[in-house]
Amino acid sequence: MIEESFRSGKYPLAQETEKQMSKLVKVINRSSSEDMKGDNIIIEIRIDNFFVMNNYVSEITHLPGMIEMDTLDSFRMLSRRIGRIKNDVNNISIKKAK
Repeated sequence: MIEESFRSGKYPLAQETEKQMSKLVKVINRSSSEDMKGDNIIIEIRIDNFFVMNNYVSEITHLPGMIEMDTLDSFRMLSRRIGRIKNDVNNISIKKAK
């Protein structure tokens, strides 16, 4: 499973934020089928309340490798964004939409 690869250190994680977040990452198959042969494959990468969803079609050559690469890229993006939020938490303000 991809989550275990994050925790075991299979992927090189350069930033300290990435190393901390690797313990919290969840990779969830949101597809209608578990066998990855459906028309629309949806993979969610989640760290706490932040997530990215990637869509695939089953005809992609080397689909498992593609999902793994995209998962790593999405994880790194989420780690950077969460790191920015934590470093700049005093400057964030949320306004109600009108």
